[in-house]
Amino acid sequence: MTVYLLLMAAAFAAGAINSVAGGGSFITFPSLVFAGVPAVIANASNTVALVPGAVASVFGYREDVRRLADRRLKIWWLICLLGGAVGAALLLFTSDTTFRRVAPWLLLFATLLFAFGNQVSLALRGRLHSSQPLMLVLLFPISVYGGYFGGGIGIMILAAFRLYGLTDIHGMNGMKGILGGSLNAIAALIFINAHQVYWRPTLVMMVAAIMGGYVGPLIARRMNPKAIRGIVIAVGAMMTAYFFYIAPK
Repeated sequence: MTVYLLLMAAAFAAGAINSVAGGGSFITFPSLVFAGVPAVIANASNTVALVPGAVASVFGYREDVRRLADRRLKIWWLICLLGGAVGAALLLFTSDTTFRRVAPWLLLFATLLFAFGNQVSLALRGRLHSSQPLMLVLLFPISVYGGYFGGGIGIMILAAFRLYGLTDIHGMNGMKGILGGSLNAIAALIFINAHQVYWRPTLVMMVAAIMGGYVGPLIARRMNPKAIRGIVIAVGAMMTAYFFYIAPK
């Protein structure tokens, strides 16, 4: 029972954090591994658990999305679906031992991206000059990474939006939820079809993530984003160090 309470708390926090800026996987993926779930299945189960939370967060940003969304979003959505499917397929061909070796590096990359992604993307804002072909080229590898692992995917999508020239953070967060949630949804379907999901902890986390994803946008406008980012970066750094420590030699 204690394990499930911890998983619920982790998923609620992840759903809320993902609706604001991303980084929830820093909490939920390690929580599943700590609960004894094999690394590849923990990653797949984590993806399935957080999809409903992403959908709930989009609902919270629905008015902001309506203000920005147009035909661009449809093609971005299709590219993210394709990339998410490719990334999920790659994960299924990765052994648990190999993934445990790779996971610390993925967590390190995601943590650094989360810590410095805003500065980089702001410095490069508008460099794509609203170029649709370049945006698609950028979104595809991002979505492949998202389908394979997903840590820091929200930051990567927001950085792509900034490169494209978008500036409305709430609308960007809403569209990020649509794209990230969609690529995770197609990856989740692939993982479910391949029987790579531990359902009991996943369902418990799914409910908590939905609540967190809905609450997140409601409190995001009232909280200091720097405080949230600081907590996520600290958690990411600790989880990275831990996974380097336990990685197979």
